[in-house]
Amino acid sequence: MSDYNIANPHDYDHRHADIGAGWLRASVFGAMDGLVSNLGLIAGIAAAGAAPGIVAITGISGLIAGAVSMALGEYTSVRTANEQLDAEVRIEREAHLRNPEGEMAELTALLENLGVEPRIAETAAEQVHANADQAVRVHLLSELGVSPEEQPSPWVAAFSSLVAFGVGALIPILPFIFGFGTLGFGLAFGGVGLLIAGGLAARFTKRNWLMGAARQLLFGGIAVAATYTIGSLLGVSVA
Repeated sequence: MSDYNIANPHDYDHRHADIGAGWLRASVFGAMDGLVSNLGLIAGIAAAGAAPGIVAITGISGLIAGAVSMALGEYTSVRTANEQLDAEVRIEREAHLRNPEGEMAELTALLENLGVEPRIAETAAEQVHANADQAVRVHLLSELGVSPEEQPSPWVAAFSSLVAFGVGALIPILPFIFGFGTLGFGLAFGGVGLLIAGGLAARFTKRNWLMGAARQLLFGGIAVAATYTIGSLLGVSVA
């Protein structure tokens, strides 16, 4: 046992993925949103009878606007979540200063609820509370399931979302950009993109990649069917 790194007790037989960095959720959400939104967009305007050039311009505009919007939204949401966590840290610190005995009793009760014997729980709570910073961390983990040290970067989330949305939104408009734009080609490119994105997301989460790919293709198909139907009903002349 002495050969193992006690600071990382799982390393001897398994490792966990880094789920706190914030890039994976932002990337998956951005790529899926870019694919589905731009695929639905070009399906709607193509069904309405717009020329391929108009479809390309509309798709590029949707790419730029959507990527910027996603990046700003991710930055703001992650930053807000981090600020909320900072506020909870301040609340917990103030509670420890104001009523240390009560906070220690609270931790003791939490440990007892986990099955620790009362005497051992009380001793453990006293040892934890010997270090104020550690006590705050343990209370936040126990009560809210969060750690002050594990805050995702809003910049990483924003950049990941920006790039992923841009790549996803670009795929269905590639045929129109390179001059062989028809709705069939756009849907085919978008469908392949949805399958790849869904499959990659499933691989990250250790799930069946075929199921993940098929699920994302289904969701994209629903969006395309809705916008295509609306575009067909309206038509360019009506719009």
